[in-house]
Amino acid sequence: MNKRKAKYRKVWQRMKVRLLPGITVFLVFGAIHGIHAQMPGQSIPDQPTITVNQTDAGLSVTVGEEHLTITVCRDSVIHVVATPNGSISNDSPRPWMLDSAQSCPGARFQFAKSDSAATLTTAELVVSLSLVHGNITYSSVRGASLLREGGSVPRTYEPDSVNGEQTYHITDRFSPDATEGIYGLGQHQNGMFNYRGATVELGQNNTDVAIPFLISSKGYALLWNTASLSYEDNRFPLEFSFNSLAGKSVDYYFLYGPEMDGIIHQYRNMTGHSPMLPKWSYGFFQSKDRYVSLDEILEIAQRYRSEHIPLDAIVQDWFWWKTEGDPIFNTNYHDVPKDLETLHQEHMHAMISVWGLFDPASVNFKGLAAQKFDVPKAHVYDATNPAARDFYWNNLAGKLFAQGWDAFWLDSAEPEEYWPHMGDAILRNKKLAIGNGAEYTNVFPLVHTGGIQQHWLDTTHQKRVFLLTRSAFLGQQRVGATVWSGDVYSTYWGLQHQVAAGLNFALSGYPYWTTDIGGYWPAYDGAIQEPAYQELYARWFEFGAFCPIFRSHGHRPHNEMWTYDKVEPILIEYDKLRYRLMPYIYSLAWKVTDQDYTIQRPLVMDWRTDQKTWNIGDQFMFGPAILVNPVMKQNATHRTVYLPDSPVWYDFWTGASTKGGQEIEADAPLNRMPLFVRAGSILPLGPEIEYATQNPGGPIELRVYRGANGSFDLYEDSGDSYDYQKGEHSIIPLRWDEAAHRLTIGERVGTFPGMIDQRHFQVVFVTDGHGAGGGLSTSIDREISYNGTETSVTVP
Repeated sequence: MNKRKAKYRKVWQRMKVRLLPGITVFLVFGAIHGIHAQMPGQSIPDQPTITVNQTDAGLSVTVGEEHLTITVCRDSVIHVVATPNGSISNDSPRPWMLDSAQSCPGARFQFAKSDSAATLTTAELVVSLSLVHGNITYSSVRGASLLREGGSVPRTYEPDSVNGEQTYHITDRFSPDATEGIYGLGQHQNGMFNYRGATVELGQNNTDVAIPFLISSKGYALLWNTASLSYEDNRFPLEFSFNSLAGKSVDYYFLYGPEMDGIIHQYRNMTGHSPMLPKWSYGFFQSKDRYVSLDEILEIAQRYRSEHIPLDAIVQDWFWWKTEGDPIFNTNYHDVPKDLETLHQEHMHAMISVWGLFDPASVNFKGLAAQKFDVPKAHVYDATNPAARDFYWNNLAGKLFAQGWDAFWLDSAEPEEYWPHMGDAILRNKKLAIGNGAEYTNVFPLVHTGGIQQHWLDTTHQKRVFLLTRSAFLGQQRVGATVWSGDVYSTYWGLQHQVAAGLNFALSGYPYWTTDIGGYWPAYDGAIQEPAYQELYARWFEFGAFCPIFRSHGHRPHNEMWTYDKVEPILIEYDKLRYRLMPYIYSLAWKVTDQDYTIQRPLVMDWRTDQKTWNIGDQFMFGPAILVNPVMKQNATHRTVYLPDSPVWYDFWTGASTKGGQEIEADAPLNRMPLFVRAGSILPLGPEIEYATQNPGGPIELRVYRGANGSFDLYEDSGDSYDYQKGEHSIIPLRWDEAAHRLTIGERVGTFPGMIDQRHFQVVFVTDGHGAGGGLSTSIDREISYNGTETSVTVP
């Protein structure tokens, strides 16, 4: 063979790579253009015959025996499905996607064809199919190169029998550029923020959450449309692949922003929007493993109230039962509904731990098994079966709900097996009602939480759903569930890994996340009495106060704030700050629901084109205003902070200003996590309160951070019903005009029962030493009485 003629051809070499028992993935490598083949005598395979037909929705393509459809879902969303052997079947249920009218309504496009490519062009994207290799290239209409499938057999299907069914190991390969950052993929404990160079397993496990949604700093995302155990593999710098254990097709969506907020908006258009959580759930959750009675819980709640420490919820962890899986309390519990009512009189809410895992001796498990509602060879109910979801509510969760519990802690949502309490993708070798467990390994948390939400809503719309769960999947943001990071370790290593994990979780399209403040597993016996551990707890608490949901939990004999006597004043200060921020936080919650916003924001979200942000996984924006910089080293008194581009950044604690676009060394004594506020911010702070709905008519302090134009919409509603969906809410627009030095409080839009008609605003224009810190400002620049009509103030 003439090597010169072969210069621009692909030379193939196949290698079998064993990932885990039963999974074989074939990787295909092509010679780089310009490098001669070094395998004398090996022939180059013929290229497949490719045919293309335009359809109303996009393209129908055959590549040899492979059938490929490219569907234009929206101007910025493309759906690709490829099946082997000429098959066009793709009928496996995908409950994480909304119906096609919502997830893929279609959009206008233009079609063109040349000798080398067939091209679809929408208002935002150019999608080109090579008529030589059959791979797809994505570009923006403005000429930006985004992504392409690999040039040498990008999609492969390896036939196999898994769980007694014929299926395929599915692979698609893509070629990123040399520098882009990739994020998302759920929540993982490898400590990485930018996943370039890594292999990530997508299989549910305690502390490891599988969401096959990848987002790039270049402004695109891929939704790998399967619940199968999968791998995202970027070990080779210029290739990443998605590989799945089982499936009938390669199936993915390509999404384009370019801004990440736009991508997440498209993702939630396809998989569901996030509802408002109850207002109390944005306050503080007190929890430990475990309170042994409601008497103990009531005592703890009363002490919080008597010491005026803000608290909204307290948690009953596991082993409240006589037998796991039955709604029967052990003898430590007396009159549960009466005790809950007493708790409610203290303006306290109660969450109870309920598992999808059953003791085989329980009455409910025997009932599940008798009706074949269980997962065979496990002690878990089959949440993919609608009848089993009915059974779970009617015989367990619903009975507890009727007692007056305000929220469910859905532990073991991966799911986990009864013994030895392991949950590493256990459904992959099971049979499920929806289909082969190998194809639906990761779906359990979605259908489990979704079943609870649906039955809750069928019972009442006057009490918003709040669920806490240890795992998640595509689309689960629509069910009113918050995910926590699992049973992590009480070390600085553990804290460091939670921050990066939470930021990637936010970039996976899921807005509500929390962590066990202080870690779940103690580093050593007696740790809570040690000054070193109390320092760690304080640092974790400071970080937790700026997570979307604020919650302490751990396997400790005591876990209340007064337990940590050496740092208790610090904890109380941050707890009070969280509650002063309630107008800001609750308004952001509305923005999540109304605009698909993300509260906990890696810097790459707001400064995507600044390469310095691509690897920063230990700083984040909390909403549009506050830059949060957790301190995660023992005995630290300073930390390095990158201030992204902004005319000015203000130190929250002092009011001092610093220019953006630079790295600084910020003071970080134990009681001060560095916080900075961006120029143009309008930060609404409420009065000092002890629970989220206290003193709704209290004055609101508006801190204005000058240096740029700014805006903020102050949102209010009744706090705990779905009447906001009927329009029962109000918005007060706040605007700062930097050139005119004018703050405008616009006309109120909307109304709701119980709305405060007359509001009192205290305006503070922040400067060094003025309008700083978490306490009430003692010097106010302007007092405004507001009755819902527009008013403005101008300052020199």
